[in-house]
Amino acid sequence: MARTATAKVIPLRPADPAAAVARALAALHRHLDRCALAANTTKAYRARARSYAAWLGEHTGEHPDAFVDQVGAEAAVTAWRRHLIAAKASPSTVNQALAAVDLLYEVGAGLRLRIKRARVPRPGEPEALTPKEQGAVERAADRRAIRDAAIITVLLYTGARAEECARLDFEDLALTARTGTIRLHGKGDEVRQVPVPAPARDRLTAWIRHRGGEPGPLWIGQRGRLTTSGITQIVLAVGSDAHLSGLRPHRLRHTYATRLRQGGADPAQVQALLGHASLDTTARYFRAGAAEQAAVVERIFN
Repeated sequence: MARTATAKVIPLRPADPAAAVARALAALHRHLDRCALAANTTKAYRARARSYAAWLGEHTGEHPDAFVDQVGAEAAVTAWRRHLIAAKASPSTVNQALAAVDLLYEVGAGLRLRIKRARVPRPGEPEALTPKEQGAVERAADRRAIRDAAIITVLLYTGARAEECARLDFEDLALTARTGTIRLHGKGDEVRQVPVPAPARDRLTAWIRHRGGEPGPLWIGQRGRLTTSGITQIVLAVGSDAHLSGLRPHRLRHTYATRLRQGGADPAQVQALLGHASLDTTARYFRAGAAEQAAVVERIFN
């Protein structure tokens, strides 16, 4: 009697969903160790992926096929998206989390997901310091210490990100009495040269005179090179002294970009100086806020 061939049965659900998640996380971590994403982005992706894995662990009964196929994966991630929105996460946080989980599935399960992103409201003019507030910040920094004044100067007059400021070495500065440039190491190992205007040259020269001209980290703290967190703490302290509670480095970067635009710089120039990969990111600085629109109307009709 001839044997009857039987078709191979493919299980709909993995034998161990937790093991599938663990394997995907391990693959993601290996990928992030090798790729050229910025350190903060890598850290955020790891945290978002772990958060998804933890949520999935609590909802395995509802999504046992989350790592089986496209349908199961997209159903699980869509449910997690609803969970994040219900928890009042901002659209940018939701979208960063979805980007991290997209990568988790791509490198850990060979799946490319199609999950709708949260809608991010079109931003208006970023929250720049007013000239009066900027003056208060610079005076507060000058009263604290030569180093702190120089750090605030770099953030305000070169538009450096906090992590770019922290990575500076003495060799990244080229200063004379009349000219100056600073070399900033940005996202994805991108390097750009930014002019240093006169107010910044004066404070940086004072710091170099105090620090000395030895090669190495430009900013030294009690434990060696100042970290991004250390730079942020200095900005917070200066902001507190200037009666601007919660001041952070990115607001100083917004101020730099806004001053460039107000001074007549075009979008391409601002993009190059800020190190933006896309002109769309730079475009937000060219959308006037309500106060500026009102001032324009008053000037035109009076």
